[in-house]
Amino acid sequence: MLSVSSVALLLIQASSFFKAGYAASDESSLYGTWSSKSNQVFTGPGFYDPVDELLIEPSLPGLSYSFTEDGWFEEATYQVAGNPKDPTCPEASLIFQHGTYEILSNGTLILTPIAVDGRQLYSNPCDDKGVSTYTRYNQTELFKSFVVEVDAYHGVYKLQLYQHDGSPMQPLYLAYKPPMMLPTQTLNPTEGASNTDSGASATDTQAVNEKRSLRTLVRRSLENRHKTSAVKVHKGFWNSDTFWYLSAGLLGLGSVMFLYS
Repeated sequence: MLSVSSVALLLIQASSFFKAGYAASDESSLYGTWSSKSNQVFTGPGFYDPVDELLIEPSLPGLSYSFTEDGWFEEATYQVAGNPKDPTCPEASLIFQHGTYEILSNGTLILTPIAVDGRQLYSNPCDDKGVSTYTRYNQTELFKSFVVEVDAYHGVYKLQLYQHDGSPMQPLYLAYKPPMMLPTQTLNPTEGASNTDSGASATDTQAVNEKRSLRTLVRRSLENRHKTSAVKVHKGFWNSDTFWYLSAGLLGLGSVMFLYS
């Protein structure tokens, strides 16, 4: 029969594996909504309203990506940059994109957006006189590699993306699972645009009908935004740090019991 100290040693070994031993780079590991450290920027209807085509400014800058297990992604970006000419006039941009993603055999991750759906809102108060520029946005993104692992400090899953030159981006942390996303289809179809903007023809009537059907779907999504099946991931009591300290406590208790037995 194992002693208390033996059990504690096994727990510490398991905790060490949990902290440093998990790492993955596949579709299943990407599944969910990931957000940067500010924890204020998330994909989904809270960032972009495709019915009225509105980008909604979060309270703090940040970055968020969502991935499904069947090859769809969504991106929400809110960036603020200082203005070297006038520090009181920072530049800001909000970017929404969604589309499909592919993981190549060498681990490269490619995000291919639906071209007609991408949107950007750019603000430069010193030059635009308070009138931001709202435009379409379409930018294919290539990441040389990515790793999903357990963050030893926060005790949650972390997504580390590496840009095309191998430099790391700011880490993203798992925020929702299942992912919080808008419908994985063309949100604002135009004549001649297919579901993935591949160039297949479509009539004006078809585009109008698709738009009307989508409006109904998205309005329902907006109305039920607080009833989403996506579950927010919290750092709870049973994280890796708690597990480690509990194991160390049991080891100490076992040592004391051994000395006095």
